[in-house]
Amino acid sequence: MGVPQSVAVHLTELFLFYPILYQGICGHESIFPHHGMVHPGGNQEVGKKYLFYNVNPSEGFNLRRDVYMRLAVFMNKWKTEHDEWSLVLPPWNHLYHWHSDVYQDHLPWRLFFDVESMKRFAPVIELDELEGEIGEIDEIYYLQHFKDAFSRKDWDWADRYSIIPCNETEHRYKNEGGFFHSQMWGYDLRAKELKCTSFQGGASLLGEVLSKTPNKKIMIDRAEVLLHDRFGDKSYWDCRRSMRFAEHLVAEANDFRRARLNSSDDADGTGIPVKWEDQKNVVRNEKGGAYVCAHLRRRDFLHSRSKEVPTIASAAKQLIDVFNRLNLSTVFLCTDGSAEEKLELKKLLEGFELVTYEPSSSDLRKFKDGGVAIIEQAICSNARYFIGSHESTFSFRIQDEREIRGFPVEHTFNRFCGSNEDCEPPSKWKIVF
Repeated sequence: MGVPQSVAVHLTELFLFYPILYQGICGHESIFPHHGMVHPGGNQEVGKKYLFYNVNPSEGFNLRRDVYMRLAVFMNKWKTEHDEWSLVLPPWNHLYHWHSDVYQDHLPWRLFFDVESMKRFAPVIELDELEGEIGEIDEIYYLQHFKDAFSRKDWDWADRYSIIPCNETEHRYKNEGGFFHSQMWGYDLRAKELKCTSFQGGASLLGEVLSKTPNKKIMIDRAEVLLHDRFGDKSYWDCRRSMRFAEHLVAEANDFRRARLNSSDDADGTGIPVKWEDQKNVVRNEKGGAYVCAHLRRRDFLHSRSKEVPTIASAAKQLIDVFNRLNLSTVFLCTDGSAEEKLELKKLLEGFELVTYEPSSSDLRKFKDGGVAIIEQAICSNARYFIGSHESTFSFRIQDEREIRGFPVEHTFNRFCGSNEDCEPPSKWKIVF
């Protein structure tokens, strides 16, 4: 038996690990007044149970969104017979690729997403909704891959997990005073039990774990090891559609579109229902603002994916080809490139207009780096045409948003080519209702 589709799909995205030191630990404060430790759980209703999770600290913003989806799809199904369980959304801490110096710790999900919309798909709750001090995490399952997971030539995939000795976690957890202590989300956290777990399979395998424990507060650490049960099916897309952006970020993106790109939902035919549940299908008509959106990844990709990243001159040539083909003259650029690279691209696009979103200091303090990323994605999700970067989760998320809006497939699933200018287009994962 070969590797199932759920395992093969976006396997590259799953393992986009970045060997950079974690910058998120900025103190030992607590979200609860007068306490120096996080005591997850709060004043819960009697009988309620909570599933906490965390990911590898070096994971980026957009991959963390995908890890959430793996758990949320599981919780959506699990809740039908186990409605006592809730998924606790881990606060956002200063991620390695958030380069601004504004304070970005202990950030709730509602700063970036419409959590009430997410709750209509899965039973989720913010950490700061769990009020008061109520004790410790009962069990932490620290996930890791089986050592033979990707080395066997005769790979016969099967979902499995196994509790193993905790030899590789000494740097992360300290056993003191009968508790396992760790820094998590910038807080002190303690747990009664630590179970290192070799894990191979989709998130639904957690059902076996949860049904065997009498405990009420369970933590899944290194949750990025979990795979999608079924990538791209109706449950996947229901979950994805429920992850609406926070209203204040959408408003900022819409104001920018009107002011700089002469674009609006009404004029461009890009509106969607207020509630994600009310959208029943998509009509792939020609639509979108009269601009191209380009996501041009640089920095670490220049080294890790050098053959897939174009030179600035090549990127300009590829954009001009798009302009001429679509009779457009404006590009909205998202990039982590340097100011010098942006200037070089602007000069090479003489006769065309290059637009970028440049938040003020006050805007950056209000929206944070994650909010700025979402604003850019919202702008891109309404462009006539999108061209992204190969294997970038930022580009993946824009493609998702454009699928929700029903753009023609050929105007969404496009990528910059690197040294091979006849490169293969990205995989086309179309929306399912």
